[in-house]
Amino acid sequence: MTFLRRPWVRRLLAVALAVYLLSSPVLVVVETGWPGALTVLPLAAAAFGCCVWALLGRDTRRNAWLLAAALAGGLALHVISRYSGMGFLYFVVFATPFRTRFWTAVILVTADMAGTTALSFLLGLRGWELLGNLFGLTYVAVVIFLMRHVRTTREHAAALAEARAGEAVLAERARLAREVHDILAHSQSAQIVHLEGARLLLERGEDPAAALDRVNRAVRLARAGLEETRRALDVLRGQELPLAERLERLAVEFRSVTGSSCAVSVTGDLGSLEAGARLAVARTAQEALTNVRKHAPGAAVSVALRRTGAWCELEVRDTGGPAGAPAPQGGGYGLVGMRERAELIGGSLAARPGVEGFEVLLRVPA
Repeated sequence: MTFLRRPWVRRLLAVALAVYLLSSPVLVVVETGWPGALTVLPLAAAAFGCCVWALLGRDTRRNAWLLAAALAGGLALHVISRYSGMGFLYFVVFATPFRTRFWTAVILVTADMAGTTALSFLLGLRGWELLGNLFGLTYVAVVIFLMRHVRTTREHAAALAEARAGEAVLAERARLAREVHDILAHSQSAQIVHLEGARLLLERGEDPAAALDRVNRAVRLARAGLEETRRALDVLRGQELPLAERLERLAVEFRSVTGSSCAVSVTGDLGSLEAGARLAVARTAQEALTNVRKHAPGAAVSVALRRTGAWCELEVRDTGGPAGAPAPQGGGYGLVGMRERAELIGGSLAARPGVEGFEVLLRVPA
């Protein structure tokens, strides 16, 4: 199709079409001389002009009238001299399905076939000659309408694919907007609480150390919120880190802050995970490690990410709080919110006491 759009190819096709449409009337003029030319040439010129105008125009109603005029001109030429107008009659069958509405095309093509057959019969054409004309027009009409159907189907499929792509983009933007909103809402609200507490302590002249501790907590929350916002924006720019690398970074951060071990294992092909599933995995791992730091200081952690059939599983286990007590999971972004996020994409999340400490198991579609 790209080849047919080249300028020189279009010009060549235009010349070929003009020769095809005008060759028969010109031969009639050559055979009959000037008396025939006075009748044939005006009809041929008018029909040819209607054909060209219909090809160049986009108004389907006007094209219908132009093609009807070309059809009348072709039939008239056919009456004046047998087959001299067949080029115009075939042109109407070729062009009408693509230049007019469907039912208008059906009416014009039917009129073309019926008119050509009736006039051929009246002109004395019988037997195979008559059937040949009818078969030729019918064959062309069937092929052209099939081509029109194929083109319409492709256009509808392309429009549907474009609409789905647009919906996917909007859904992704909404998801990222919700993610940034959740990050900022949590971070800023927690900062406000700590800063308000520090302000009250300073106003009352109570415990400057406690006020400084609250300020430090607010600073840490601001930094964490900024980091999470940066990660969400990286996703928006298409610069999202692979899951394995994100989990390893969380483990490095955990080890540097707590001094405890944090082992990470990733197995299976995770390349087919959708953005929502990847985000749920990263957020759940972050929340689970944050809760271990808060509620089970000194506990060792293992983070396992694996592909099991049509599911991806994230398992975070710790060795328990002081004296082996299970570490309660809560706070931060909240495992309740993580569970809701997992359920939105068809997954599930379970948080329960394990053999030694606490374990979190997330399952999302792969």
